[in-house]
Amino acid sequence: MGSHRLSVPHRRTLVCLALAACAAAPAIAADHAPPPAKSATSYPAVDYHRNEQIAIAAVPCLSRDQCRFFRVDYLRYGFIPIRLIVTNLSDRPISLSDARILFEDAAKDRIQAAEPEDVERRIGYPGPNQGHTIPVGPIRLHTHSKNQAGKVESDFNEFEYAALAVEPHTTRAGYLFYDVNGLGPNPLHGASLVLRELRNADGRQLFFFQIPFDKFLNAQQ
Repeated sequence: MGSHRLSVPHRRTLVCLALAACAAAPAIAADHAPPPAKSATSYPAVDYHRNEQIAIAAVPCLSRDQCRFFRVDYLRYGFIPIRLIVTNLSDRPISLSDARILFEDAAKDRIQAAEPEDVERRIGYPGPNQGHTIPVGPIRLHTHSKNQAGKVESDFNEFEYAALAVEPHTTRAGYLFYDVNGLGPNPLHGASLVLRELRNADGRQLFFFQIPFDKFLNAQQ
């Protein structure tokens, strides 16, 4: 399958990302704020390259309590929000502008991160207890609220991972949303988050990162 590239995250330009970050940061309400990100080395599901001094962790959001700051219940629609935490312990910046960030399931099939329209499309076919029913003659049409689509866009704008560079001795964090619908009751078992095409300040490609979710699951137990 394809891959999520941070070079053009959801068709937003770098200028738009910078402006959105500056404008949205003070406006995020207390009930729409994730927990502060710690160094990636402090999380159980982490891949730490000691020679390069780069650590990347993945923290799945698996319950409504853990995901309560989102405006949409992504788990209900078959999407797992995964928090990507990148810590640069070196003295030089690293670039994720060409990064490929893929969810690799137990069968080694790779899934790219969802776009907002992927979630909206899933929500757009609501079940009997979702949306509104409009009678049109003998036919009853189901619709979903435009407000729900707006909530998806707001969540992606505020929480999606969008840092194209990680400065020295800095941690950057954000969420990516993966469609795991159809992968069974425990889609994380045997799965990994794989990151490729990260580069150092000289443009040299770093060795790929692979973060097994079994580390996270074992820590939960």
